[in-house]
Amino acid sequence: MDFFGTIMFPFKWLVSAIMVGFHDGLSTIGLPAANGWTWTLSIIGLVLVIRAALIPVFVKQIKAQRGMQLLQPDLKKMQDKYKGKTDQLSRQAMAQEQMALYKKHGTNPFSACLPMLIQMPFFFALFQVLSGISTAKAGGQGIGAMSLEQVKQFDESSIFGAPLSASLLHGSTAGGEVAVWILSIVMILAMTASQFITQKQIMAKNMSEEAMASPFMKQQKMMLYILPIVFGVGGINFPIGVLIYWTTTNLWTMAQQFFVIRRMPTPGSPAAKALAERRAAKGLPALPLLGAKKADAEAAASASASAAAAVEARSQRVQPQRKNRKRK
Repeated sequence: MDFFGTIMFPFKWLVSAIMVGFHDGLSTIGLPAANGWTWTLSIIGLVLVIRAALIPVFVKQIKAQRGMQLLQPDLKKMQDKYKGKTDQLSRQAMAQEQMALYKKHGTNPFSACLPMLIQMPFFFALFQVLSGISTAKAGGQGIGAMSLEQVKQFDESSIFGAPLSASLLHGSTAGGEVAVWILSIVMILAMTASQFITQKQIMAKNMSEEAMASPFMKQQKMMLYILPIVFGVGGINFPIGVLIYWTTTNLWTMAQQFFVIRRMPTPGSPAAKALAERRAAKGLPALPLLGAKKADAEAAASASASAAAAVEARSQRVQPQRKNRKRK
């Protein structure tokens, strides 16, 4: 076993163990053990377990992202301060001030990527498990926590006529090439579209005006188009089972972001103003926004009060004034 294989072994075992646990549970309640939908639900169950475990990390990611957005004005001032200065002392001073800014706001550029970085070993482990199914079956051995019998069941299982262990690029030895092509393309499109919609939703509704005008926004716009292309191109090599995993986790992310944008929006964003107006219309006080500074919280409360006053003014019926009649 190589070095990378040694590192990935515990992840492969854990991923396959969770899948087997869901598979055994579904088989116990009456689903056919060798059916492709039983294994598909097991992969979806794997996604739910991993993403539920990452919820605390996701909350930290939100705080880190908002910290990055809040420091953009200060970061822009610092960049203007050292603009055109290329000497070593200026670079060191700029780096120290930048680190001080990150420390002040309790964030760093890598915190926003933490959930994806944590999830990647599990993704690679699942890829290795599912892409190695046919080889393990041919060698007469199990893989990870999956027994030889379960390996055979998975290798022979399919949905819509497409084997779960087949991929668009490599096809399938068990037939169903057309089904593999159609299902792979549909899932790759769903996977990339859900990722694009999630990022677009964040940029359109959950970023403040300062963040939209910052250099950081240029990177976000690049990632908006680059990541779906990367996963779309890589998807031609993913087995159907891996595409199920990644599409499901992208749909989870999209739903999670929709909840955050609606209930815990970024201070100063269009979504935060919409939340203040909704709460004001119901006569409710403004909520403290996650990651907001005290000044931002006070501004949100003020905005909510203003929205409440506007709603109340619109709801009041204008009383007609009686005109004085001229006496003859």
